Amino acid sequence: MGKYFGTDGFRGEANIDLTVEHAYKVGRFLGSFYSKDGKKCRVAIGKDTRRSSYMFEYSLVAGLTASGADVYLLHVTTTPSVSYVVRSDDFDCGIMISASHNPYYDNGIKVINGKGEKLEEEVIEKIESYIDGPADAIPFAIKEDIGRTIDYAAGRNRYIGYLISIATRSFKGKKVALDLANGSASSIAKNVFDALGADTYVIHNNPDGININTDCGSTHIESLQKCVLENGCDIGFAYDGDADRCLCVDENGNVVDGDLILYICGKYMKERGELFNNTVVTTVMSNFGLYKAFERENINFEKTAVGDKYVYENMQNNGHCLGGEQSGHIIFAKHATTGDGILTSLKVMEVVLETKQTLSKLASEVDIFPQVLKNVRVVDKQKAGENKAVLEAVDAVSKALGDDGRILLRPSGTEPLIRVMVEAKSMEECEKYTDEVIKVMEKEGLLI
Repeated sequence: MGKYFGTDGFRGEANIDLTVEHAYKVGRFLGSFYSKDGKKCRVAIGKDTRRSSYMFEYSLVAGLTASGADVYLLHVTTTPSVSYVVRSDDFDCGIMISASHNPYYDNGIKVINGKGEKLEEEVIEKIESYIDGPADAIPFAIKEDIGRTIDYAAGRNRYIGYLISIATRSFKGKKVALDLANGSASSIAKNVFDALGADTYVIHNNPDGININTDCGSTHIESLQKCVLENGCDIGFAYDGDADRCLCVDENGNVVDGDLILYICGKYMKERGELFNNTVVTTVMSNFGLYKAFERENINFEKTAVGDKYVYENMQNNGHCLGGEQSGHIIFAKHATTGDGILTSLKVMEVVLETKQTLSKLASEVDIFPQVLKNVRVVDKQKAGENKAVLEAVDAVSKALGDDGRILLRPSGTEPLIRVMVEAKSMEECEKYTDEVIKVMEKEGLLI
């Protein structure tokens, strides 16, 4: 049915094909792993709106209860809500069934540890080893030791209350558009904005199991732009399928992506003494213009590998409180351990309301550099990335760009591709320098 399994749910073309049998075995392992010293394991499960999510939910429940765990069902909810419930209600772990921004026919699971964080790598390896091992490796619970299944919609409702409590002002008088991607946000976001007094315009809020992310949400933001303009909204927010990311649309219909959100919130937090270590954590894919803006505002920044997992690890290890990705995974460490799309929208609303400025004015302080990203199919990613002639070409481009741009070579994690990205003052420069490096790869016989 699906393709993905891992700490963040989806590691590209991942480790196993997720089937009903695999979901059952993941449940068997987790139920046994966390049931120690006579303590019954407690697991919270949430899911998005895909039809297969219900199938995998029942398989996980069967595996968990067969191993003696008690299972608490949050039903359709967001990934960050599962994280919140796990850490606030003392669960041993949580499971989110979702394939994030992927089409409805993909699905996967995200396993969250008892701290509300993504599962440790060593535990993932044990799960995968069990999946590939003998079926009778874990004994079945019997009689009164068999686990129970408990309706826990109350946990999701408490999360809604938590989000409402974060807002610093009423949203009364503000016209807000929400694109819920026919996904997890459908059960939460409108309730939050209505409770805060916003005049809320909602689109893509009728999930049918197969329309999640279809021409909607943060990966297809055009319909939200249209909604904002047609209804004269002050601001719009678009979420992905499991609502752990958020992109914005300003009152003029312009997209405000994760980089701009990091700048807007980072500057605001610094001005109020809330930006710990005066540092924002980004990934290597953030726009060069963001770094220029941070330097102008004397805000430090760090760069990690692509993936909110790496952003959070950096934040946790160094005590930083704000980080995220261009795609809209934004982490506010004071409030959450994962990216949270609805929380992000509330924090953006806070800046707009407290500064009494429009989103377009706040975002206008960053000059986004033109960018060209080309995926090049290669025979061997490692050889291509270490080729002497290629490295010399990259170095020459870097020197030519100086302080007015950058070049980045990054291997795909899942395909035989090298991604060549150039940011410069003009699109012509981006195209020119990208093609120069690709021609060297071709000359060296590295391309497929």
